Amino acid sequence: MIVQRDYDVKHFVKQKFFTVELDCGTFVASSERIDEEESAKNIAESCSGKTATISEIKKEIKTVNPPKLYDLTTLQREANRQYGYTAQQALDYTQSLYEQKLVTYPRTDSQYLTEDMEQTAADLIQTICNTISCCQGLSIPEPNVKRCINNSKVSDHHAIIPTAEIAHKKLADLPDGERNILNLIAAKLILATADPHRYEATKVSVICENHNFSATGKAILNAGWKAFEIAIKEMLKSNEDTVKSGDEKTLPPLEKGQVFENVTSSVIEHYTSPPKPYTEDTLLKAMETAGNHNYDENADVEKKGLGTPATRAAILETLVKRAYIERKKKQIFPTAKGISLIAVVPDEVKSAQLTADWETQLQEIERGQCNPDDFMHEIISFVSDISGKYNEKAENAAFQTQRTVIGKCPKCGKNVVEWKKSFSCENDKEKCGFIIWKSICNKIISATQTKKLLEKGKTDLIKGFKSKAGNEFDAYLILKDDKTTGFEFPPRKK
Repeated sequence: MIVQRDYDVKHFVKQKFFTVELDCGTFVASSERIDEEESAKNIAESCSGKTATISEIKKEIKTVNPPKLYDLTTLQREANRQYGYTAQQALDYTQSLYEQKLVTYPRTDSQYLTEDMEQTAADLIQTICNTISCCQGLSIPEPNVKRCINNSKVSDHHAIIPTAEIAHKKLADLPDGERNILNLIAAKLILATADPHRYEATKVSVICENHNFSATGKAILNAGWKAFEIAIKEMLKSNEDTVKSGDEKTLPPLEKGQVFENVTSSVIEHYTSPPKPYTEDTLLKAMETAGNHNYDENADVEKKGLGTPATRAAILETLVKRAYIERKKKQIFPTAKGISLIAVVPDEVKSAQLTADWETQLQEIERGQCNPDDFMHEIISFVSDISGKYNEKAENAAFQTQRTVIGKCPKCGKNVVEWKKSFSCENDKEKCGFIIWKSICNKIISATQTKKLLEKGKTDLIKGFKSKAGNEFDAYLILKDDKTTGFEFPPRKK
């Protein structure tokens, strides 16, 4: 997934497109996307100085429900967005808080609480407002804890929330990382139990010279949980941009049939944007939902994907440790080694869909809905088919992409390539057997001298060989008649 995203970014070709903006005096309406600049100019010219009429006004009351509580993955994602923490760092900080009895069990995939926790959660809200710095001063008159209750969505562990122990701990003494994570967890309980955010969305359709334009606006009816979110983020002073309530775009009072004389028009140039490199936040989301193209983050659907909340951080850290991926600030990129690996791995194996399907079958086995023997039979057949189909192709690719050619084999004429401990013939299948060890008599033989040995049958004079008795000597390496290596000694000085 990371290699594919990197490829898409590097090979993205931006495309130019245009819109025509119609300035009606009190608001601006825009056309749909126009691909041809000449067409956009013609529309702008035909509308400039003419009369525009409002043909339709649509108003709709919309509701944005509060966010759910944290499971481990959503906590890791937000910690990355706001503080730049890696998934492993977020897990380590949360685990430490859990061991201090300040938060509940972290390795959970549930974002809900059980019915027996309703009163506990309600009592916690006031405790949070009294003890958590980013929530102090907030007034939550009637928190709706029932919104966070769903027994059917809690399997082994419920959502991550603070514990009552926060009232008895000097939170200012916590390390920054732990305190920041605790702030996020506490704030989420406040937001999840607050009122929904309600606004009126308005869309205005405008006609000018038989060309269609539109403008949209929002009017806040009840800020609800978003008011608390803005206040909390300002106090957190996180790295994430804070959304100001005043940034909402509004429209003036308008009526259907209203006419605007002598409007002005202009052509606006746009470019399509490339996909963005993965961050830990967006990659965790992609891992969580891989193989489920219809996944809705806000819907109560079964999650399937790569790994589990408890293992995703370790997967990323392993890829970094093995130098397949690297972090550059918040972004994640593949290394040359990672790109080379994906280039030779069969499509069937590197498919995120395949792994996600296996994860789903393992969940079904756990619930008794799938026979483990059938699953293992499928895996064995799959591995057998893949091995037979790609084994020879992969070996050849490995030789071509990973081994440096030193010269021609004096026994069979194929390439002699460099390995970790030797320079050997690539013709291993026919067991050519030609080999020159890199270390001979405690002396490292360079690739340069090996090339001379293959080309001329003899190296330069190499100094510093050491016999078994520990005596040093100088000699030429030579190829003997049987194509093994031997020594030729320089004449002794009289």
